[in-house]
Formats: sequence, structure tokens, C-alpha cells
Amino acid sequence: MEPSRTYQRKDWMRLLARAKASDIAALLRDLPPLPTDALVRPAETGTIMVEGRAGGSGARFNLGEATVTRCVVRVGEHLGFSYALGRDREQAHLAAKLDALLQDESRREALLEAVIAPLAEAQKKARELASRKAAATKVDFFTLVRGDE
Repeated sequence: MEPSRTYQRKDWMRLLARAKASDIAALLRDLPPLPTDALVRPAETGTIMVEGRAGGSGARFNLGEATVTRCVVRVGEHLGFSYALGRDREQAHLAAKLDALLQDESRREALLEAVIAPLAEAQKKARELASRKAAATKVDFFTLVRGDE
């Protein structure tokens, strides 16, 4: 884990929402078995309306609908929540379970180091790769002036 990085709940929830179930499960394989959870709201899929803003800060408009899966679990005294784009119920369930476990201070550091930090690093590398690919296709337009003007 990055030594100066402090993860807050909003950070780990964002990382878990963007991670694939297979990536989360792979990171959990090396850990001791996690405690069982009780489903408060089983993973269910629905749609939400996505809004945009003209120019980024102008008037709102409805962009369209997006599929979202949500889940709520209880582990001990903590409730874990997750909302994630798509239909992956396993991912929503794992994210909710980890959210609950990360709220437990006795487990937090180990899970941050074993799961959250690697997810953050992988997602950072993916963003950088996408940025490099986009930069490679960038076209610089310029005006060529001929003669005296």
C-alpha cells in the first residue's frame, strides 16, 4: 500500500464499484476465509437515469438509462453497501461484503493492503494506458500561412 495514502470509505467503495468480480476474488484467495454475511438486500439489477450537463456546467439533460446492480449485506454490526454499473451480482455482493468488513477497524489495514491498494494500482495503470492510447491518436491541427499576409 502507498505509505502516504489514506483510504476513506468513499475511496474503497469507488474502487470496489469499478473492479471486476474476478479481480476481487483473486485478491481474496490469499486471505484467510472471510466471515459469513447476512443478506439485507440481495444483489438486484435495475436501471438508473444518467444525467449530463451541457458544457460540463450548463443545463442538465437526460443522457439515457444505465443498468446498475446493488446489494446490501450485514457482517457483524456493520452494513455494507454496493452499487455498480452492469449486471454482475457476484461483484455487487463481494463489494458490499468488503465494504462491511472494511468498516471493522480490526480488519481494515489488512484488507486495505491486500485488496484495496492492488485494485487502486491496477485501475491507475488501466487509466494511464487508456490515456496513452488516446494520446497516440491525437491530431494536432495547425494553419500553414503561405506568402505575405
